[in-house]
Amino acid sequence: MGFRMGIVGLPNVGKSTLFNALTRTAAAQAANFPFCTIEPNVGEVAVPDPRLERLAEIAGSRQIVPTRITFVDIAGLVKGASKGEGLGNQFLANIREVDAIAHVLRCFEDGDVTHVEGRVDPIADAEVIETELMIADMESIERRLANLTRKLKGGDKDAASQESLLKRALAVLEDGRPARTVEVSEDERKAWNMLQLLTAKPVLFVCNVSEDDAATGNDWSARVAEMAEAQGMGHVVISARIEEEISQLDPEEARMFLTEMGLDEAGLDRLIRAGYELLGLQTYFTVGPKEARAWTIRKGTLAPQAAGVIHGDFEKGFIRAETVAYDDYIAGQGEAGAREAGKLRVEGKSYEVKDGDVLHFLFNA
Repeated sequence: MGFRMGIVGLPNVGKSTLFNALTRTAAAQAANFPFCTIEPNVGEVAVPDPRLERLAEIAGSRQIVPTRITFVDIAGLVKGASKGEGLGNQFLANIREVDAIAHVLRCFEDGDVTHVEGRVDPIADAEVIETELMIADMESIERRLANLTRKLKGGDKDAASQESLLKRALAVLEDGRPARTVEVSEDERKAWNMLQLLTAKPVLFVCNVSEDDAATGNDWSARVAEMAEAQGMGHVVISARIEEEISQLDPEEARMFLTEMGLDEAGLDRLIRAGYELLGLQTYFTVGPKEARAWTIRKGTLAPQAAGVIHGDFEKGFIRAETVAYDDYIAGQGEAGAREAGKLRVEGKSYEVKDGDVLHFLFNA
């Protein structure tokens, strides 16, 4: 599995510019006026992972298949969106379908780019969107609670469970806090996720800075970092304009450009890594002469469920997994060398897959 990340923010903060750069397309119109993105633009990009190329080189794999991330560029939000202002209704519907929210915040001055509120204040911008999402969640919860009345009278257990979750969410929202602050047990997690509350989604704050501040950030991005830490969310500093320039270069030119700008890596790499961390995701590999492939799973996933990401039959008929840690695979120059060094392990159904594991699954068809 990959994951879907919605790119949101007030108009003219650099959302579409960032989307264009990340997906290396011109599908989203980047222009200096509100609502230039009328429909959500969707783009998939390969998740950069140098480990995959190294594994393929050692194994002589004919094909490299990285895992992928889907970015959704969603129409700009304005104050009053929960009441239908601007393109609010579309925004609210589209955001329900993503796994996480990349909230782009304007952390740069530019007299040529109009701010919809007439000022640069990323913290206030974040509060505008959070408030609109909270209002939308409260209205949605109140409608759902009203619709549950008949089921509750009939003694429906699922309805009772749903009512409990909704009331807990409503309580924190009325207290001015997002739904993600609700404590949910593992047993309740599936039902909670099915509620699709907007403010329950994890947020990655993306500080869009000028080219000059790309390497070090600035006072605005520092304030955003403090806000993100206080909320237990992620943040990353990116210059959308730099990312746009990089997207037009070949790999060698891009490396040289990044070095000149004082950057170790592209913003895409940092954004994806921060997104993985935010969602608790990790990567394992399958490697052979035909292909070297990366697979995305959640941290804590057991071997049978990891096998199921490849195909449901792998999980149903799971017998065992032959496992080599990435570093051991490299040191042994492949599976045979790792086996000779005693680094290949046979793991069963209770094995918790680790990031970077090279796995070969055995199963009954």
